[in-house]
Amino acid sequence: MEIKSLAELKPKEKGKITKVKGSGAVRRRILDMGVVPGTELEMERMAPLGDPVEIRIKGYHLSLRNFEAENIMVEV
Repeated sequence: MEIKSLAELKPKEKGKITKVKGSGAVRRRILDMGVVPGTELEMERMAPLGDPVEIRIKGYHLSLRNFEAENIMVEV
């Protein structure tokens, strides 16, 4: 198993969240949206310039900016 940041995943790649780094309001908002350790997700697609990214998590689609996705560590 390989650990990457969410921003490094390719479309259709799946993984399991291992850690949410960062602090403050941004981290709290990410956790409140269900992006918590142990949750499985799939990278759906990336914008043409790579920002934002769209993931499928817990049955819904979520778009995150790259600076947010870089703080989410995923086991691929």
